[in-house]
Amino acid sequence: MADEFLELDVRPILRAGGEPFQAIMGAIQKLQPGQGLRLLATFKPVPLFGVLGKKGFSHEEREIGDGDWEVLFRPQDATADAGTPIARSDPADPSSWPAPSQHMDNRDLDPPEPMVRILAAIESMREGEVLSALLQREPAFLIPELDKRGHAWAGDFEDDRQTFHIRIRIGAGKS
Repeated sequence: MADEFLELDVRPILRAGGEPFQAIMGAIQKLQPGQGLRLLATFKPVPLFGVLGKKGFSHEEREIGDGDWEVLFRPQDATADAGTPIARSDPADPSSWPAPSQHMDNRDLDPPEPMVRILAAIESMREGEVLSALLQREPAFLIPELDKRGHAWAGDFEDDRQTFHIRIRIGAGKS
């Protein structure tokens, strides 16, 4: 099954101005052990490489014409759990984090404004402080930035499945 791929074409979603992250994560959860994902997109989805890399996938990408890309995501370890949803980057229990010192409601903003506002806000915060933010979608491009900058995060959709709540602990992801 190493060369079997589930195909997901997100080009129609992207061309309609939508955000395909939920569809991609849903496809990842449907993969059989050892199965990969063949993703077709209108751009090279670089932030997704890190997100899926942390879930145990390597990638090969190639431009297929007209600015479109094909990316093959292969499981690096057939025993890895590809169906585990993204929940947090910090192994420490987020319930032990201090109460957020800042709260943001970015649900009425279009991308990339929520990410820009969050990154600007955390620049002025001290190590160990926590920022809480509400978003209208899972922040696919923000997550790799937080990891790269050494911040821990925990997030998931609220019960309404319309609001993504993320908490960011400043500097807690540094090794």
